[in-house]
Formats: sequence, C-alpha cells, structure tokens
Amino acid sequence: MIAKDGNFELGFFTPGNSSNYYVGIWYMKLPGQTVVWVANRGNPVSNASDAELRLSDDGNLVVLNSFKVPVWSSNSTPSTSNASVAVLLDTGNLVLKDGWNSSTLLWQSFDHPTDTWMPGGWLGVNKITGEYQSITSWENPENPAPGPFAQSMDPDGSNQYVILWNGSEIYWSSGLWNGQYFTGVPGTKESTAYNFTFVDNRDRKFATYTITDSAFITRYVIDSAGQGRQWYWLNTTQEWQTVFTQPLAHCDVYSLCGPFGICNQKSSQLCQCLVGFVPNSIHEWQLNDWNSGCKRRTGLQCGNRTSDNGEKDGFLLMPNVGLPANPRRLTAGSDQECKAACLSNCSCTAYSFQNGCSIWSGPLRSLRQLDDGDSEGGGPLYIRLATTDLPSSSGSSHKLTTGIVIGIAVGGVVLSFVTIFVLIWARRRRKITQTSKQADASLIPFPYSDLQRATKNFSEKLGGGGFGAVYKGTLPDSAVVAVKKLEGLRQGEKQFRAEVSTLGAVQHVNLVRLRGFCCDRDERLLVYEYMPGGSLDSYLSGDNTAVLGWKQRSQLLLGIARGLAYLHESCRECIIHCDVKPDNILLDTNFCPKVADFGMAKLMGHDFSRVLTTMRGTVGYLAPEWLSGLPITPKVDVYSFGMMVLELVSGKRNSSHSVGDSGAAFYPYWAAKQITEESTQSLLDPRLEEAPPDDKELTRVCRVACWCIQDAESHRPTMGQVVQILEGSLEVNKPPMPPGLKILMEEEGKIAYQLPSTDPSASVATDTSEDSVPLHGR
Repeated sequence: MIAKDGNFELGFFTPGNSSNYYVGIWYMKLPGQTVVWVANRGNPVSNASDAELRLSDDGNLVVLNSFKVPVWSSNSTPSTSNASVAVLLDTGNLVLKDGWNSSTLLWQSFDHPTDTWMPGGWLGVNKITGEYQSITSWENPENPAPGPFAQSMDPDGSNQYVILWNGSEIYWSSGLWNGQYFTGVPGTKESTAYNFTFVDNRDRKFATYTITDSAFITRYVIDSAGQGRQWYWLNTTQEWQTVFTQPLAHCDVYSLCGPFGICNQKSSQLCQCLVGFVPNSIHEWQLNDWNSGCKRRTGLQCGNRTSDNGEKDGFLLMPNVGLPANPRRLTAGSDQECKAACLSNCSCTAYSFQNGCSIWSGPLRSLRQLDDGDSEGGGPLYIRLATTDLPSSSGSSHKLTTGIVIGIAVGGVVLSFVTIFVLIWARRRRKITQTSKQADASLIPFPYSDLQRATKNFSEKLGGGGFGAVYKGTLPDSAVVAVKKLEGLRQGEKQFRAEVSTLGAVQHVNLVRLRGFCCDRDERLLVYEYMPGGSLDSYLSGDNTAVLGWKQRSQLLLGIARGLAYLHESCRECIIHCDVKPDNILLDTNFCPKVADFGMAKLMGHDFSRVLTTMRGTVGYLAPEWLSGLPITPKVDVYSFGMMVLELVSGKRNSSHSVGDSGAAFYPYWAAKQITEESTQSLLDPRLEEAPPDDKELTRVCRVACWCIQDAESHRPTMGQVVQILEGSLEVNKPPMPPGLKILMEEEGKIAYQLPSTDPSASVATDTSEDSVPLHGR
C-alpha cells in the first residue's frame, strides 16, 4: 500500500540480516528503508510469501502467518456494518475508517506508535482510561521487538516527559511544561523548523508537533541504545542527521550495558564486561545491544558445598567508578570489616568503604568509568569474584615456587621482547582505526604521537587564528581530519576533558563535528571532521573567483542561523560562540555550512576575551558590549551574524571604506542607511546576474541583518527568531539606524560606542497571525 503522494509505503520488510518478516511503514522516496512504524513487532513471520495483511470479517486489520493464524490485530472498535477501509495517509499515519461513514475513525497507527514519534503524531495520556501512549525502542537494529527503553508522560501525573528503563527507572526528564515550553528543553519554545504544542484538556493531555516547511523531513526516535534523537533528512548528503540528542551522554542511559557491564564514554568500546565476566550474548553485543549484560566466567564459591579445596571468593578493586544506586549501609569501622561483611553474605556482589560501608546484592547496573581525578558521585568499588578469576597478583590456589615463577617470567621476556614491541605498535594502529570508525559512541582520545603521524608532523597547515593553527591529517583508516593545536591554554587535564566531553556531545547538521582530542602532557589538540569546501571567508576575500548565487547565499545564512540557534537554545548548557565570522563557517562537499570553533570560550577560560579583542580590535564582528565591559550573552553572536548577513548580501567585507556615493563610507553604516531608507536593492552584489532575489525576500534578509547589529542587545532578536524570519514564518519590521555605527563612522573607526537606553517601543518581529512581538533582552 502506498500513500497518495507516494511519501510512505506499507508492506512486509525484514530488518538488517534478520530472517524474520514484519509489517511496517517506511519512507518511500528516500534511499534505504527507514521504518517508522511496525505492526507485529513482537510476533514476526518467517515467510512473507505466505503471510497476509488484510481486513478481517469483523473489520479489523490483521496480520496472518503462513498457517493463517493471526499474529497481530488492530483490535479496533468494529463498525456497525463490519465494513471498514484502510488508508495510508501522506503523514505516515495508517488509518482504519468505517466503510459506510468515512468520517468515523475506527483506529490509527498514530495512536499506537512503536519507536518513532512522527510530525502530526502525539504522545500523552488518556485521562478517562488512564492509558499512557509512549514510544519504545527496538531491541536492536535487527529486532523491532520492544526494547527496555521508552519515552512517555511522567507516570506520576506531572506535565513532563521522561525516558525510562524497564518502565521503572527514570534517567531523563524534559522538565515541567511552563505554558510555553518544557523547562529542560528550551528549544521547544522557539523551534526553528516545526511548531510544538502541549494540550491539557478534560479527556487527555498530550504533546504534538507539526513541520512548518513541507520539504523538511524529520522524525523523533527512541533508539535501541536508550537515547531520544530528533533526526533530519539532509538532501545534500542524502542521509539522516541528528538535530538533538537526549540525554547527551551515552553513559547517562540507565543500565545501558546491562548487569555487570560498565560504560566508558572515552573508550572505543562503549560497553565492556567487568573483569571476570563475559557477554551473555556475543551476537547481541556485536549489534550494540548490551541489555543482556554479562555473566560470570566462574561461579562464586560461597554456598558451593561441592567445593572442598578451601578457596574463598576474592575482590577486585575498581578505583574510580560511578557507584551503583541503592546500596545497603552497614556499620563497619574499617575496610576489612566491610569486606568481611560482604563475604559472609552470599548474595553480596560488591562493596565500597567510603564514608562508611556500603554493599550491593544481585546484579550491578549502570556502572560508569569516571575520568582520572573526577570522583564526584563515584569512588573505589570492590567486585566479588571467584578466586580463579582474580588477576594473578591477587593470589592463586596453585602455589608455584619462586624459582619457577622467575624462570617463566625471564624466559617469556627474552623470547617475546620483539614480538611485544610489534604487537603494541599494531594494537595502537588498529585501535585508532577502529575508534575512528565508530559512530556517535564517544569522543576518541588520541595519543599525541598518532596525531603527529596523521598530520605528517603537522606539515600541511589549513589555517590559524588566535586560538591555534589547524592542520590536515589522515588517519590509518584513510579518514581525513582537521587537527587544531590549541595555544595559550592553561587548563588542567580534568577541566579540559570535562569541557571537551560537553562539546563532543553537541551534534547538529550545521555544526562541525568534534571527533576526538589529545591531552598529552602539555599538549592540547582537538580533532574535527574535515571540511573540503574550505571557509566562507575564501568566497568573500577575493581569493575565490566563484560567485555564489542568491539561492546558495540564502541557504548558507539559514544553515548558519540554525546552527547558532541550536547552540543557544537546544544544548544542555547554552553555548555562546563569541567568534562568529566567515573564517569560522566551513563548507562540506555539498556546500552545507557548518559553524566551527564553537565552545572555545569554555576551553580558553579567562584568556578568551583577551585573545579575541587582541585579534580583532574594534572594527568587524565584535558587539559593542565587548568593548564596554558589559556581560556577554548569546546576543553577541547575533550581532556577528548580522554583520555576516550584510557581507553575503553585498559580497563586500564589513571593513570596506569604498562604498556609497562618496566612495569613502564605512560599509556597515552605509548598508544600514540603505536598509532604513528602504533602498535594499543598492546593497545587492552586482555580480548576481542569474536568479536574483525578489524585493520581498531581499527586504526580509536585510531587515533582519540591521536588527541583529543594533547597539542595545535587548533590541536584537534571538537566533531562534532569526531562523523563523529567514524561513518566512515570522514577519520583520523596519529597523532603526544603529547609533553606534554613525558614531563609529564619524570617529573614523575609533572606539566610540555608546549604548543608548532601551527603547520599549522598538520591535523586531511580527507574527503573521498575531500582534507585534516585542524583543526581550536576555
């Protein structure tokens, strides 16, 4: 079955390398097969040629296996005539209607989502029946059976959404709805691509979202690794891109690695079994499905009456891990007393002596390896193991003489010295190759020597600035990267790793992805994805003979705005770029713009402001508050963005003094003057010969640029509003002339900014359906 406009298809499919068949709905016009709904997710059929999806005699949709036995049914309310019609809508919603009265809806798939929340769909609770509507992850990429992770309204009845493990443990929440947005997800306030609505009436409460542009393809999925992800289809690369992820860190997912598994965000293997344990299912672990966890290699001796060798269980120290929840507190005066208490209890699997004695019984879940020096919420944990599974340094029941041990050790060193050296080299090379291939699992910690080899001793320089030089490198798997050597950084290793970890979790189609880092002695390096299109600066500096068309320019502006809006409004912590300029806008092979160097303010700390002002001076992209000593807010990025808009519209740099009738007018002042006098056509790059913008579009773009460069930050729009204006969903009013530009013009570039008092009558935007919306400063 195919939707009317051909957007979606309904039929039998088999996921990955599975031999099972399911009935599902997927995008028809996109390459591959992205499934958004599954009917018989827990009851597959083995032979699709003999299976059926049809309407039963009572009007229900049913899936029949090869023996004509129902394995799934819509269980809808039957129509009065037992006649029904199934229709696949262009939204991806499969509906069942009364055959005699098409306005009567009997059942719809949007009421029963699987792992995907589609635009136009909803998640909520029926207040009358008490039934919760949720999305539940697949077991793994080859098995759409319900997994352990689900997102729904909070079971306690509060107006917030939560992600749960096994329907019990909450490990992420959206924050309460405050009438405009969920407090933990401020991006829902001013969505850049869709409208988000929360409804609470007598019968039910639910959230829904609709797209503002029919060309925008998006979906929200709770994946088999326990993260909620908003995906966006990028036509230029023909692949799905993550817009935002919750929770940001993989290891924040409860029981991600299952019982006796440990999560390490910095490792090439996100989940590993504890020493003395092995995966319960090798096949599932190969699919990154760690839910089954790990099992002991050897059973514990405690309670084993058949053991007569006198051995007792031992403990392996894990020095710095996030301790499991819900310990049992015991009174013990020392580590030895705590250890003895655990040994005397056959159900005890671990203990820790830190501010008292804590023991744990049964499977250990949500273990997390902490960074060196980071002990918050963690400490030493002693894992109970059979003696034979303890490292040899802990003792062995098979006692060897000292002479034999020494002889074996010396012989092994002599015979295998060269082999060990070669294996270490090969292992390091293989590790960097494997880690560079992993997708979204974690940042890669690179040794300095590996990056030296990858960059041929930092010989091919791509560029540089106040924060350090950037070099091109090639990893052993042939992946090309850009390596930035940070200069003047005084952060300690712990703080550096913490800040880099935050930046590594930031993912957006219009942000350059941070792949890894190096923190080796005094060296601090960042490893980014390589952007073959170079920087936007090259298209404005005159070094590039190519002329950007208007469509390219408008798409560049919209992409940059979306990236900045994501940094300001959708990250766990608001990230202010502070150095937005064409040099920091990079282009991929498809000319998709990506904002680079975000988060440098967090890494550089107090030195950031000094570096920036020394590097840039008073003219350019710096907002007036930089020069006036006022607090820095996201509006400094808005100012810089406005300057870039003027440059892209005209093809002139904002430092130009060769514009206007006199030929010696400072460009930003002259441009703002043309905008306020509604003479925007005079700003347009004369090289734009083909498909120039219409007056309405050009006016909209120029007006938003002039609003962005207002002196008072309270007069500037947010980046979320900028995106809405560029998309055409928000009208923009005529801006006033920024007084600071006139002063700067008169002083011939000297620092003479004076911030005017806030004018409450100034208004940047007007919704197409509402009254004027005043712009509030942050």
